[in-house]
Parts: sequence; C-alpha cells; structure tokens
Amino acid sequence: MGPIAYVIAILGCADGSSAACTPVATMPTRYESRASCDAAAAAALTQNTDVDYPTVVAECRRATTVPAAQRLERSTPLSVDHANG
Repeated sequence: MGPIAYVIAILGCADGSSAACTPVATMPTRYESRASCDAAAAAALTQNTDVDYPTVVAECRRATTVPAAQRLERSTPLSVDHANG
C-alpha cells in the first residue's frame, strides 16, 4: 500500500447535521497528511457555500479508489449553517 493522501469533500446537509449529507463537490487538491487537509478545509468551505442546502460541510477523506460509501475515516467536519447566518 502506498502513501495515504487526503482530499476535501464538500457536503450539503438538509437537516443541519452531518449524518444526512449529500456530497456536492470534491476539491482537486490532494494533501499528504490529515493535518494539512484539516488546515485547508475552512478555506475550501468558505469558497464552496453556494450550494442549495441550508448547511454546507467540509471534511477530509482518504483519497482512494474505494467508493465513498465504504470510506470510514473522516475528520470532524466543518460546517456553515445558511439558515443562521
């Protein structure tokens, strides 16, 4: 197995929690560590809030060829609540 890379996934959430979110974008940049991905997640989130969901979440995920439904490793998501500000 080669080195692990991470990407930032942008998710739209209808109910304000990250449990019921839909992927809306994956940022093209790959990060060599979770820490560098987490550091870039807030900026990616502020650049991707123009989606039709009340809450938008950015989270770092492993960049693999495994289908998204099988990816278990996630960081704590950052979110923007459109309904409250």
